[in-house]
Amino acid sequence: MVEKSGRITLWGIEVFMAAADERSISAAARRLGASPSAVSQQLTNLEGAVGATLLQRNARPIRLTPAGEIMHRRAQAILNEAAQARAELAMSHLTTLTRFRLGMIEDLEADVTPQLLTHMAGELKGCQFLLETGASHYLYDQLDARALDIIVSAQLGDGADWTEVHPVLRERFVVVAPRGAIRPDRDILRQLKWLPLIQYTQRHYMGRLISAHLARENLNLPYRFELDSYHSILALVGQGTGWSILTPLALMRARRFADQIDVMELPLAPLTRTIAVTARKGILQDMPETLAARLKPVLSETIVAPAIAAHPFLADGVTIL
Repeated sequence: MVEKSGRITLWGIEVFMAAADERSISAAARRLGASPSAVSQQLTNLEGAVGATLLQRNARPIRLTPAGEIMHRRAQAILNEAAQARAELAMSHLTTLTRFRLGMIEDLEADVTPQLLTHMAGELKGCQFLLETGASHYLYDQLDARALDIIVSAQLGDGADWTEVHPVLRERFVVVAPRGAIRPDRDILRQLKWLPLIQYTQRHYMGRLISAHLARENLNLPYRFELDSYHSILALVGQGTGWSILTPLALMRARRFADQIDVMELPLAPLTRTIAVTARKGILQDMPETLAARLKPVLSETIVAPAIAAHPFLADGVTIL
């Protein structure tokens, strides 16, 4: 037990939750954008306020004490109520929103995100925008940890019961091969089997989606390269190193390789993924739905129209929802 003193603060609770979830002071500090010493001090202050030791900080990883387990359950409810209160106050008049934390998949970073933020900044005067880009599973984890307010990412399954999901775009996976290496009037799959597959990393959701689809099609395709960069994959394809399976979004992000590659339909059962706006349910009222509505025309102009113009067979393969 520690001596009781001071007051419980919302910041102290947020720090405690971050430390409990991350099981590390340094990781909690990175998540919160604070120093490890500041995190430790807030934990000490909170333990003093409640009169109990909440974390075994000398353990690796750090662990919740029995008192910490109780506090963890209550703290979650406190943070939920605080988030709801902030949302209701902000949404009563959008111009009162002072901070908005948005997560975007890297696929949309260059073309879509600037337009969306510019549009939002024109309406949310005085609001600070915090943008984080990354893989879909990472952004989802950040949303779960309350480090982000809304994310735009690939839809991961049906979604958890604590989320609200607003689909905005569906895209069909395509084959990308070296220019002139595949004759479209012959058996495309047979020709592809003679070339090495350049695999998108299975550490990311998209790579696992592709691998699972190949398994369902009873295809065991050996590969030497497993990469997480569209540019690197398309550069290797353009040099004749092999072929890959990607999405129209990937092609739009790496357009400088367009004259070195051929793009064709996947000679298998169709494989698609859905891009969606996801938020914690019941927190931001109609803001996630509004953001999705504003995002759709931007996607239509910057992604869908150019993709279909470059590859007409994608007319029904990349669709605004």
